[in-house]
Amino acid sequence: MLAACMKTTRENSTALLAAALLLLAVACAQPAGAAGDALLIRGATVFDGTANAPFDADVLVEDGRIAAVGPALEAPAGATVVDASGQALLPGLFDVHTHWTPNGVPATLPEIANAYIAAGVTTVNDFHQAPEAYAPRRAWLADIATPDVRFAARISTPLGHGADWADQATTRWVNSPESARAAVDGVAAYEPDFIKAFTDGWRYSNAADNTSMDEATLTALVQEAHAKGLEVLTHTVTLERGKQAARAGVDVIAHSLQDAPVDQELIDLMREHGTRYAPTLAVYEPVKLAGKPPADPADKAFVQRTRNFANALANVRTLHEAGIPVMLGTDAGMPGTPHGAATVHELELLVQAGLSPADALRAGTSASAAALGLDDRGTIAPGKRADLLLVSGKPWETIGDIHHVERVYVAGRQVAGAGTQLPPGNARTALPAQRIDALVDDFENAAGRTALDTLRTDEADGGNDRSTQVTEVIAREGEGHALSMQAWLSHKEHARAGALFPLSRGAVAPVDLRGYRGLRMDIRGRGGVQVEFRGLADARWASELDVGPQWRTVEIPFSRLEGLPPWRSEGPGPKWSGNDVLQLGVFAGGEPGSKVWFELDNIRFY
Repeated sequence: MLAACMKTTRENSTALLAAALLLLAVACAQPAGAAGDALLIRGATVFDGTANAPFDADVLVEDGRIAAVGPALEAPAGATVVDASGQALLPGLFDVHTHWTPNGVPATLPEIANAYIAAGVTTVNDFHQAPEAYAPRRAWLADIATPDVRFAARISTPLGHGADWADQATTRWVNSPESARAAVDGVAAYEPDFIKAFTDGWRYSNAADNTSMDEATLTALVQEAHAKGLEVLTHTVTLERGKQAARAGVDVIAHSLQDAPVDQELIDLMREHGTRYAPTLAVYEPVKLAGKPPADPADKAFVQRTRNFANALANVRTLHEAGIPVMLGTDAGMPGTPHGAATVHELELLVQAGLSPADALRAGTSASAAALGLDDRGTIAPGKRADLLLVSGKPWETIGDIHHVERVYVAGRQVAGAGTQLPPGNARTALPAQRIDALVDDFENAAGRTALDTLRTDEADGGNDRSTQVTEVIAREGEGHALSMQAWLSHKEHARAGALFPLSRGAVAPVDLRGYRGLRMDIRGRGGVQVEFRGLADARWASELDVGPQWRTVEIPFSRLEGLPPWRSEGPGPKWSGNDVLQLGVFAGGEPGSKVWFELDNIRFY
């Protein structure tokens, strides 16, 4: 039974959690019916996600939706019948705050999808992607078994949280009502499902604060988003910023307020403006689900985290008891917060905070659906999307029973449990590598896109002390146009700035460069210039260039590339294979605080 595969404990290591979830979704699988086939789940105890007490019933699913709920339903001809006697049927779970990052656990899109469906999570918000990645990732998701994944457009302040590492194509920077409205207009063209606004720069008393968004800017952002039919979820973690978010009309505060107990003023503001609360307790737990206790329990940072978490737990209970809707979110993908497992653990933490098991389940189903405006799911009733979770036990009495997963359905299609066969794409970790044309960019496209029809982006070192750069296309005397990059470097070691050229849209699908021998470009500049390729699994390869103030054509054979150590770690770099490349970058570095520049033209493979 899948329940035996699913059982985990807090003592599991991160590796065991990831492996177990992958085995649930893939190794335990057998053939399953299509979404259009009729399905009758017979004799389950139904927790329908509403205030109703659990009741025994059959549930009939047709064409991916719930057709009927009641006793002794008749199975249509050819329907799959599942005997659920002694089992509990619930709506599929939500996780309204996740990051599908290659630095998380698990790390790749199919593995993350496997982890969620194995855990019974059927709707997920991804806060991590650049808008250019929405379309290719949506196409990828359409070919595998996955929860319904919804994408956030990211907006922060200059040097604010979320903007301290990202380019402006990934996270727009705003610091006035006018810039906020322009940012919403800019990202709306990509059809995001909602907006994430990083409003609060407080770093939990353990690091220097980032910048924060003022109330007038946030209010304009919310108004513009609502005018376009987009809800706004915020990174907000302090009491006063929480009040600003509520006054601005934010739909969901998507983190815990941790610096102080919430007060009646905040409660009244959240009621008045309809602001909900998704506390992401799993990411703030002092010893996380996949983390380890500190060597020194008196460590200052650990003591502060423990104090913050106590506030977080108390504030969830206070807001819930005041009638403020609580939702389920985790910040999964962040360190120690594994996909899928963290979502289920968040239910346990909500109970630890003071919610009843039934209230925690409603937070993870109907309350989350209502807050996101998803009226087609979150409860078990005729007409609803058949996102369903079958478990052994009574999780509305004992929340730990939610671990005992038997079967999971997404829009009527079985995606976990006995009788499941996932599409081949669920067992892969990447899309097939594409062949591409030789010309990367000659800077003749007035729309700012490369010759490969990808969006060129700036990239500088991150953090509060960040290099400042200006990159623009300029006229090149007698030879069309070129790219000019000028930067004032930060004062940190290894400061640099440059340009990134995705080799596929959104740098989602890898490309195969084995038909070429190297890279050629026209270049001139000042400062240490480096060419860098980035590939799957955070692989990087680089080569230094000798440049001067005069134009010259340089060639970089792939054989000259050296593998760089993984981010934030040491050790040998990867060997160049040429069939797993995502992006090309050109960077200039130099002495801290110095100015550097380069100009590029006619970037192509040979």
